[in-house]
Formats: sequence, C-alpha cells, structure tokens
Amino acid sequence: MSASLFRTSFARAALRAGAASTPKAAGVAGMTFARGKATLPDLAYDFGALEPSISGKIMELHHNMHHKTYVNSFNEASEKLAAAKESNDIAAQIALQPLINFHGGGHINHSLFWENLAPKSQGGGEPPSGALGKAIDDTFGSLESFQGKFNTALAGIQGSGWAWLVKDNQTGNIGIKTYANQDPVVGQFTPILGIDAWEHAYYLQYQNRKAEYFKAIWEVINWKTAEKRFQ
Repeated sequence: MSASLFRTSFARAALRAGAASTPKAAGVAGMTFARGKATLPDLAYDFGALEPSISGKIMELHHNMHHKTYVNSFNEASEKLAAAKESNDIAAQIALQPLINFHGGGHINHSLFWENLAPKSQGGGEPPSGALGKAIDDTFGSLESFQGKFNTALAGIQGSGWAWLVKDNQTGNIGIKTYANQDPVVGQFTPILGIDAWEHAYYLQYQNRKAEYFKAIWEVINWKTAEKRFQ
C-alpha cells in the first residue's frame, strides 16, 4: 500500500473509530490528533475494570507502553516522510512506507480494540442484538458458532496479528478475516469487532495458554460498539 493511500485509509478508519467512541476524559474521539499528529486515546474504563478476563497490569502495559509506542513511531515516521517529500528524496519515501503502515496500523487497530471492550458493569459480554445479532445468526447459525469460528481463526494466526469481524462494503455481508502484524482493515471492508492476538495482549496473564485468553475476552466484548459500526 502506498503512503498516500494508507493516509487516506487511516483517515477513514479514524472516522469509523471515532463514531462509536465513549472516552473517559475530554470527550474526544477514540482516534485523536493534535495539530495533525496522532495522539494516544483515553480509555473509557479503568485499567483493572476488565478483570478477571484481562488483568489491569496487561491493560496498563498494553495501552501506556505498546499503543503509545505505535503513536510516537507513526508521528516520527510521518515527520521524516514529510521531510523526504520536501527534499524529493524518493528512496527515503519508499523506505519509510513500511514504518508508516506498521505503526499507523497499530494505532488504528488498538484505538478500535479499546472500544471493543467494556467492563461487565457497562454491558461487557452482553450478546449482540438488532441487525448485527440477526446477521450473525444468519451467517454463522448462532453467536456460539460464530465465537467458535472466530477463536479458530485467532488460533490459526502464525506469529502476531489480529482477527476481525468485518462487513463487506459492497455486499453488506459479514465475515471473519485475519490480518498479519498490524495490518489494518481498509478498503473493501469495515472493521466491526477485532481481537488482538499479539502475545503482549495476553502473555503476562495467560502465558502460553492463549486459547484461554481467546475464550475469556468474550466476557468483556462491547457488542454495543460493534452494533454501531455495523450500522
């Protein structure tokens, strides 16, 4: 993906992320920017609010360390890209594109991911309803069948990556897609719900038992956000 196309997709994903966000502070969209730079979004809940499904320590490290690194690295690469364009350094522009894609994708994915989670006291784990609930039943037979297929897709990711429930923008159908590393959902599909399969999302708590993490996270999935994205 070219840098210009990625930035266009990044902006569209930012709008999708912000449309369903309910941040804890300042009332800003989940994807936040300051003077053209990406910024780390606030969470809509405390770090420990998702326990015991996801430990507070994991959430703190995941948000404050990993996501922050994606934000800082994306901004740094973007500044270098702007300088390379100004000096017409084509080789540098090409070399910077993988960094733009990786760290920008990490920012998109995590900003959407935080909104896909909610404490049980705020509706986390409550099953989907309305049009999305019907689409899941029609496509997969039941929510339980969908979760089983989704977890199988997560387990099948080689190395690091994400699994997403997506909506095909051409047909309106939903499906499950996996993406390597931090590749974001762009183009033909709209991300509805995503789960992080990187080790940093679970290893501190679940170690090598990632199947337990894949099962436990459904207890704090925020289907209300997914329903808004689907609509």
